[in-house]
Parts: sequence; structure tokens; C-alpha cells
Amino acid sequence: MNELVANVTVSGTHDASVIRPRRLVRRPRILEVAAETAIKGVALLSILAVLLILVFVGKEALPVLTSAEVHNEVTLGGLFLPHAQAGFMWQPVSNEPKYNIVPLFLGTLKVTFVALLFAVPLGVAAALFVSEFAGKRFREIIKPAIELLAGVPSVVIGFFALVVLASWVQRAFGTEHRLNSVVAGIALAVAVCPIVFSVSEDALRAVPKSYRSAALALGSTKSQVTLRIVIPAAAPGIAAAIVLGFGRAIGETMIVVLATGNAAIFDASLERSTRTVTATIAQELGEVVVGSAHYHVLFALGALLFLSTLVVNLGAERIVGRMRRRLGGTS
Repeated sequence: MNELVANVTVSGTHDASVIRPRRLVRRPRILEVAAETAIKGVALLSILAVLLILVFVGKEALPVLTSAEVHNEVTLGGLFLPHAQAGFMWQPVSNEPKYNIVPLFLGTLKVTFVALLFAVPLGVAAALFVSEFAGKRFREIIKPAIELLAGVPSVVIGFFALVVLASWVQRAFGTEHRLNSVVAGIALAVAVCPIVFSVSEDALRAVPKSYRSAALALGSTKSQVTLRIVIPAAAPGIAAAIVLGFGRAIGETMIVVLATGNAAIFDASLERSTRTVTATIAQELGEVVVGSAHYHVLFALGALLFLSTLVVNLGAERIVGRMRRRLGGTS
């Protein structure tokens, strides 16, 4: 560009249509600078807001460890270890409050496990079909239809599970409780499946076409190319989709509030009612006395849920990074 402008200048051409591009190269447009500044400002404000939320949650949860008044009702042993008579029990409103959080985390894991058990195979299989086998016209129909599920409000899915799905599951499997981990997990899978599908489909379509062409040229069938070439190449992206689905499932609130039965029972059975950490915070925080032991324990639950999710995401990031390096041929 500089050589072109220099040549124009040396040639003696003074036409305004030739000189104007030289000014555009040196002077960025004011609107572009303003848009870039606005985007940076919004990004910084978002990061600051997240940090302030984490600081606030940590500040309200800290008295569980430091306050003597809170220790009269809550101890670290009581949070994680069984009580002498009641065992693992979450019963904050009683003459002798019990704040054992193990049943809540167990309920969260049960519901998340069921949700991923349904969402991951369905989401990955649908992404594989759309990216590798479906025709162009059919792909343009089914892909937006699946992704539209992500826009369905959680309360609508939870209400459907409460009114319709719970009766279907009880008649089909003869479950002891009408609302249980299976019902909540299936409903939660409806919300998780679009995320797994979208990220997995993007990862599969990002595999270069040259991989497919080379394998087909060597005599491989379409199914062999898909199973032995495309899926291994897209494995890091599919793993990232599963991690995102896990984060979506473990942080869901309205579906589990309506479909789990909200019974904080320490039981590994999927057929009985259960209660999750998010449902407990949502239902009890609005009625708790500010500054009480119950209040600070609820914030401690939120902090522990955040730390658990952070640890899982960091571990998954290391696994995905190791898979990418192995596929790339580096140590």
C-alpha cells in the first residue's frame, strides 16, 4: 500500500479519489475506535462484576470459619461428618439445627449424572449425524430446531417434568417417589443437550476436509472415516462440550426445584426424592435471617459449589490440552 501511494505521488496525480485512500490508511475511523473502546469497557466491567460477586460470596461465607457465634451452631465436622444420632442430615430449622451438606452434594451429583447420561450420547450422536451424514437441506432444518431448545425457559421444562414427565416415569419404571433424580435428570438433559450438540457439531465440522478426502481415497468407507478419523480429531472439542454440559447441569436451579422432590435424603438410590445445592440456596435464602448461622452456611454452599466447578473445569482443561497435544504429535 505504501509503494502504491508513493507511486501515485511520484507520478504527479492529484485526483481526490486517489489521495483519499491514503488518509484512510493512516487515520482510523472514529466509529471503529469508539466501538473498540466500548467493547473493551464492557468486557472489563463484566470481569469486575464477576470478581465483586465472588468477593461478596466469600465475605458472607467466611464467618463459618471465623465467627465464634456461628460456631455455636455450625462446625466444620458437622458440615461434612455424620451426626451421632441423625447421621447425614440437612435440617436447619429445628430445636437443634443440623447443617450437614453431604446429602445436598450427593443429590447434585445424582441429578447431574442422570442428565449427562442422557444428554451426552444424544447430543454427540445428533452432532455426528448432522455434520457427517445429513443432507444440506435436512441439516438446515434440524440444527436450528435442536439449538432452539436452549432458548426454552428452565421453568417451562421444570413444570413439564412436574406435571407430565413424573407420571410417565413412575408408570414406566414403578419408582417409589413420583419426583426423583431420574425425573429431574431427564428434564435437565433437555436443557443440556443443545449445548453438547452445538459445541460437538462445531468441533466435528472443524476437522479439515482433507482428512476425509485422503481416507476416502485410500478406500475407507464413510463410517470408517467417521469413526477412525473424524471423531478422534474432534475429541478435544467433544470433551469440551461435555465439560460445558456438566457446568450447565450442576448450576441449574428451576428444573431441580420443581422436579426433584426437595428431600435432603442421604441415599444413593435414583428412585427417591433428593435435593441439590442450587435448589437449597434458591428456596431458603429468601426466608433466612440475615447474619444468622443458616444465612452464612448458605453462602458457604455457594462458595463450595463454585470451587467444585472450578476444580472440575481446571482438570478437564488439562485433559483436553493433553488430548490436543497428543493428537498434534507433541509431547
